[in-house]
Amino acid sequence: MSERRAIEALEATGLDFTLTRHGRVSSLAEAAEARGVQPRDLIKTLVVRRADDDFLFVLVPGDREISWPKLRSLLGVSRMSMPDKDVAKQATGYERGTITPFGSTTAWPVVADASLAGEPDRMISLGAGAHGVAVTVNAEAAIAALEAQVADVTELQ
Repeated sequence: MSERRAIEALEATGLDFTLTRHGRVSSLAEAAEARGVQPRDLIKTLVVRRADDDFLFVLVPGDREISWPKLRSLLGVSRMSMPDKDVAKQATGYERGTITPFGSTTAWPVVADASLAGEPDRMISLGAGAHGVAVTVNAEAAIAALEAQVADVTELQ
């Protein structure tokens, strides 16, 4: 079960986290409310393809979107893409909408948007491997546990 894999991976890091279960949601605002966080603290884990069989995770705050020029510049590549749902599942072991770097079947590199860093007490909510399941965790601690590269790779929506 994907959810179990995500939770076990989180437990293995030693991070303090809170597990939230809620039904399906249809908007960012609805998801944030169900998880008890602000929309900016609901983090989308996006899978990006750099090349065949070369992916990375990008952690994007709910009120922001990837800036492709910034991300390409950071990674020194001229082309990137979002894989389709089947390729994303094959690369991570998670269905789209449930993806998290924690417990991914392959430990792809993680890039965390710079807006996630710098607030020691900030709590964020990430997907946890199943629809309607999330974890709330300290942003700085999650970034450290994931050994994420912190960089300005998003823009406000």
